[in-house]
Amino acid sequence: MGDLMKQITKPVVGRFAPSPTGPLHFGTLLAALGSYLLARAVGGRWLLRVEDLDPPRVVPGAADAMLSLLEKLGFEWDGEVVYQSRRFDRYRQVLMQLREQGLVFDCSCTRREILASAPHPGEEGPVYPGTCRNGAYGSRAERAVRLRVPDENITYCDGILGEQGQNLEKEVGDYVLHRVDGLFAYQLAVVVDDIDAGITQIVRGADLLSSTPRQIYLYRCLDAALPDYFHLPLAFGDNGKKLSKRNGDFGLITAGNGSNMLWQALVFLGQSPPVELFNSPPDELLHWGRENFHAKKISGENRQIKF
Repeated sequence: MGDLMKQITKPVVGRFAPSPTGPLHFGTLLAALGSYLLARAVGGRWLLRVEDLDPPRVVPGAADAMLSLLEKLGFEWDGEVVYQSRRFDRYRQVLMQLREQGLVFDCSCTRREILASAPHPGEEGPVYPGTCRNGAYGSRAERAVRLRVPDENITYCDGILGEQGQNLEKEVGDYVLHRVDGLFAYQLAVVVDDIDAGITQIVRGADLLSSTPRQIYLYRCLDAALPDYFHLPLAFGDNGKKLSKRNGDFGLITAGNGSNMLWQALVFLGQSPPVELFNSPPDELLHWGRENFHAKKISGENRQIKF
């Protein structure tokens, strides 16, 4: 076993939480492999959650196909698979708790109104200027629910990328927990799910880096212990953009190419598996990974992948 976090005294509980919006591809495999090995290398548990929170984006049959393929690639998870679509009552309960604490408010602003009044753009759109903090002033009858955020830096140390931080009020603004269309926002669901599951270690792609301060602040609001964060580098396609389901068959994972793709993923994560293991059965590659995984070898640099 590698020297991965030997000083950890608390039990490690990791998780993999894919969205069933298409077939398994290389970018998703990186998150699965990284989270699996970071947990298993120290004898931790590894849970699986299907983030089917947004029904219009869910591809029928994608979740079952992904779980079946993960099993064929040798991944084993602990406990039952959790589906976000079955947890709406729990999200509603937490939202009510936050309302009782005075931490959320209703917002009737349209996107156009926010764009017109926002002083400057943020990373993911206009920074919400607090228009409805003291009562709804927007023109829309339907209401979203936003979390009040402080004017302070939310900082943390990422296990791969080091010190990170963000001023929520200046860079994001009060953010949505319950959407105007009646759906719960990702930021609320993911935090509630991870708290309820006792997750201590979150491993995911660096494309979610900017979401982390929002989630940390929500942990604080719910008086919950923070997990450790590890944001993996992103794999780019030939077009210089993040490899995803939009790339078609490029980077697509199948039972036939699974061993080769696991090898490529280990190399991408800086683990240098022995040449003689190339195209070995998936369970042998995962066994080697569990015994030899070193988090410090993972580069934080996003880069192009060639198969």
